This record gives sequence, structure tokens and C-alpha cells, in this order.
Amino acid sequence: MGEKTIVKGVIPVAGMGTRLLPATKSQPKEMLPVGRRPVVQYVVEELQGAGLDQLLFVTGRKKTAIEDHFDPDPELVRTLSTGGGYALLEELAFTETDTRFFYTRQSTPRGLGDAVNHAREFVGDEHFVVALGDSIIQDHDDSAYLRALMEAHIAADAACTVAVEEVAREDVYRYGVVKPAGEVRHGAFEVEDLVEKPRVEAAPSNLAIAARYAFSPAIFDALARTAPDRNGELQLTDAIKLLLQLGHRVIAVPLRPGERRYDIGNFESYFLAFIDFALADEKYGYMVRQYLKRKAREF
Repeated sequence: MGEKTIVKGVIPVAGMGTRLLPATKSQPKEMLPVGRRPVVQYVVEELQGAGLDQLLFVTGRKKTAIEDHFDPDPELVRTLSTGGGYALLEELAFTETDTRFFYTRQSTPRGLGDAVNHAREFVGDEHFVVALGDSIIQDHDDSAYLRALMEAHIAADAACTVAVEEVAREDVYRYGVVKPAGEVRHGAFEVEDLVEKPRVEAAPSNLAIAARYAFSPAIFDALARTAPDRNGELQLTDAIKLLLQLGHRVIAVPLRPGERRYDIGNFESYFLAFIDFALADEKYGYMVRQYLKRKAREF
């Protein structure tokens, strides 16, 4: 087998975002701003930085704003150019890339597994990455972690590689949690099992799946053989469990010190993400920090 290179990424963005109503009544949650950029732009730039140049969005209703965001806008460029807004033109540089964007529609939200299954024709017989469009991975180099995950996946010749992060033991019921097959080291480790939203007392670890995956095409056969859950949704975690049962190799790569996932799934996590990114902003961060110091003295 020749050396494999991953060039395709799949970004599921079909979720309804009901926990962020009313902000998501008429816009995708993936387009909510965190600092000066929408959530999904961070995700796309992470994948681009890791060398992925073919990206498929699995969209749903009211998601056309995502397509519009990544399309070049000659009229806007012309307006800014004639109006002297050259500095603002730099903010549109993200649309001037060699990345090829593709879109397919998940008309009925039937789970993350079903969303990934929509990528079957796009992927073909290649390995690929799945990055949830509502989760930002922050590190010193915005793509360093994903590159490490991809390298571990290829080196292990794995059918699936999942990102994991340590969470508080009392919070494991919120996540898919992995059961390590042996000692957990700083790098990749073997996975024995996965449990979706376990009871705290029954959780096999406090290592939660962290919104980034690498797959071989074997995942599509597993999805085809996976039954929907009681809500009629096809769970990606169930398909990964089936990969293990069929004898395929599944590994996990923990987030490293200094790396953090921001899950923009509810207002608490959204507010915290916005504050952190605003504080770190190279242009406006100082002003925001001074403002917060003044506000803190009022309490």
C-alpha cells in the first residue's frame, strides 16, 4: 500500500441550533461570530492549514449563509476598492484560496452518522477528516493538533481516529466517552470501546470525543450496518463501535496542554468562547481587557 495523504474534509453543519434560540432563528449557529469571525470560518481555516483542499459541507435548511460566506463577492470587493476601504479588503482574503468547496444537503436531521454518510460519494475510496462545524480547536498553531491527528491516523493505518479531551468526571454524561485499551500516553492510544453519554458512575474514563475525526472508507460500511437509535437518528459513535467489533483499528489522540476545544452548543459555552477570543484579539484585545477590568471593579 502506498503512502496515504488526506486531502478531503467533511464539515457537518445541518444541526438546528435550538439551544441557541432566538439567535439561531434565522441564521445558522455556525455563522455566529466568535471575536471577528464566524465559528465555521475557524473550522475551515483549521482544515486548510492542515493541508485539506477539498471540503464538503453537509448542510440543512436555512444554511445558505454558509455558502454565501465562502463565495468570493466581486461586488463587495469593487465597492470597497472604489470607496478606499483597502484595509477591509484584507478581511476578505479567506475567500481567495485554492480550496474547492462542495455542498450536499441533509434534508432531515437524522444524526451525525447520517450526515457523514452523505459524504460517501465525495470521499470515494480515500481517507478523510470530519470536523464539526460548531466546534473550534484552539492551539498555538491553529492546525497543529489536526495535523498530529492525521499523522497518527495514517501511521497506525487506523479505520478511525478520534480527538479526545479530558472533561470533569461529573460532566461525562454530556459526551461520547472512550474506553482506552491500555495505558493512556501523551500521543495516540488504542480504543477498546466508546460509550455515548454514559452515566457518571458507569463511564469508562473522562476522555470525551472532541469534534474531530479521521476515517478510512470502512466507516461507510459500518454506517450501512448500524441501526438508528430510539429517536430514529444514526449515531456516529455506534458506527465506530461496530468498526471495533468488526476488528478494525480505532485510536484516539488527546488534546495536548495549551490546546482547547470550544463547543458552540449553548449560550454558556458561546459567551465564554466569545470572551476568550475577544480578549486575545490582536487588534481589539487590549481595549476589551481594559474594559473588563473596569467592569470587574463595579461588582
